[in-house]
Parts: sequence; C-alpha cells; structure tokens
Amino acid sequence: MTTRALITTPFSAASTADEVLAGVDLAGIRAIVTGASSGIGAETARALAAAGAEVTLAVRNPAAGHAVADAITGMTRVAALDLADQAAVRRFAGGWDGPLHLLVANAGVVTGGLERTPEGWELQFATNHLGHFALATGLHDALARGAADRGEARVVSLSSTAHMRANVDFDDPHFAHRAYDPQLAYARSKTANSLFAVEATRRWAADGIFANAVNPGGIATGLQRNFTPAQKASLDAAEAAGTFTYKTVEQGAATTVVAAVAPQFARTGGHYLDDAQEAYTVPDDATLADHPHGVKQWALDPAAAKRLWDVSTELIHG
Repeated sequence: MTTRALITTPFSAASTADEVLAGVDLAGIRAIVTGASSGIGAETARALAAAGAEVTLAVRNPAAGHAVADAITGMTRVAALDLADQAAVRRFAGGWDGPLHLLVANAGVVTGGLERTPEGWELQFATNHLGHFALATGLHDALARGAADRGEARVVSLSSTAHMRANVDFDDPHFAHRAYDPQLAYARSKTANSLFAVEATRRWAADGIFANAVNPGGIATGLQRNFTPAQKASLDAAEAAGTFTYKTVEQGAATTVVAAVAPQFARTGGHYLDDAQEAYTVPDDATLADHPHGVKQWALDPAAAKRLWDVSTELIHG
C-alpha cells in the first residue's frame, strides 16, 4: 500500500478540462494527442489548443481529424498515425521536427473478438500499448529537447479502471495458448499503459521527461462500439451497483489535462491519476465492487514495468 502522501489537486471527478486550464497559458507548448478525431482525445486537443498549445492530432482517419481540427480555436495540425502499424509509427516519429513538450497517448481500441496485426500480435495489446510504446520511444529525443527548452516534458498514458481485472501475462501476451477473452485483453493493455509510465519515468527522468497514467473514468464514446453483449452487461451491472458512473467527455478529459499541465505533477512521474488526483493503491486481490477507484499494485510494480519495457523493446525491434 502507498505510504507517502498522495499528490492532490483542487479538481475533482466533476471538473472539466476547461476548468483545469482556466488561467493557464500554454503558448510555446508543442503537444501530440493520439486518437484525437473523437471522444476524449478530441476534447483534450480542443482544450489544449484553446489554452495556447500547438496541438498535433495524430489520428488513424485524417479526414475525421481534419473535421475536429476545423472546429478547434487555436493552432492545430493533423497527421496520419495507425498505432497498429509499426511502420506507420516509425514514419510519424521520424518525421517529427523540433522539440516536443507533451505527448498524450490517448488512442485505444476495444475488440469484440480476436484480431491480430500482421506480426501476429493481439490487436488491443498491439495498439493500446505497443503502438504507444514505439511512438514514445521514437519521440524520446524530441521530448528531451522539449524538456531542455521548458524544464520538463510530460507523457500522459491513458489507462482505465479495467486494469484492475488483469495483470500483463508475460507468458502469453498475445493469446497464443489460451482462449481469447476481449475483456481480459483490454485489461492487460490498460495495466501495460500504467506500467509504461512507471518505467519511462525511471529511465527518462534524468532527461527531464516524466510520464503518468490516468483513468479518465467511464465516458460513452466510440470506444464502446465493439463491446460484446457480455461487456455491455458488465458495465450495466456496475452502473446499477453504483460502482460505475458515466462522465461527460469534458469531465473525462480533465484528468488527462491535470497530468499534462497541473503544477502538482511537475517533474514527477510513475503515478496513476483517478478523478484528477493521484489514486490510492489497492491490493492485487481487491475487487471492483470493494474498490471502484484506485490502482492495483501490479500496475505500479517496478519489476513488472522493467520486464514489460524489455519485452516490448524486443517485440518492436525484432
């Protein structure tokens, strides 16, 4: 269990991204938001640009990205990025020019059945974790330049309460040897998103780069379009039991923005945020019914974080 004092902010589950950014001037900040063509990503991009940041919407569907960018007040650009395509990730990172101050790893997929990339990787783990891992490591030098420019660079990795369902299975990350369960696969990828923040901070803090994971909360977005009946029933049951409450998109983006700009998280990383605060740690055997908030110990475990980094590096570099 966590023994040090948790990091707190003036914000809450009801806060919006605009409220977090009230009075904040992000002029000169260069940011990338993945998955910014809809939902939380679009709102995050809009809020950051409205506060003065130069925001790149990194999206799989550029036409949808341009539609969002056209509605945003502020400086934006749209770039194609398919996180399930490692060659596309390399092109994007290789084409980035100049410093980068903020990377928001927001994009994610949920599948209703087993889908694989050309490498044979399970699609949710490949997109939600490996794609962002390759992107962040490919942009390390740009983030380091951003840190030298502004004193720090931040990476925000979107996790989920779903991480409480499962740790990363290092023996079978791609479901080669067991029956496929899309909920379990999603949970593994969301634990991986948190573990990435832990190890990225350990490795990159000396370069001025700090990563934190966030749980945006439950928001009705396009991410749910591939939910199976069992997944939908699970959400309905949690909502009926009072362990799950939907937020608006504006509220969902608030915790992302807290991790991105709040002074309370300056030059510190490896944390997991929930409802705009650092989350308390719960035991690995805790149930969602007993702990609808918080972060499992396995999602902050330094040894698991290092192992995941090593496994991910081997996968993406062959």
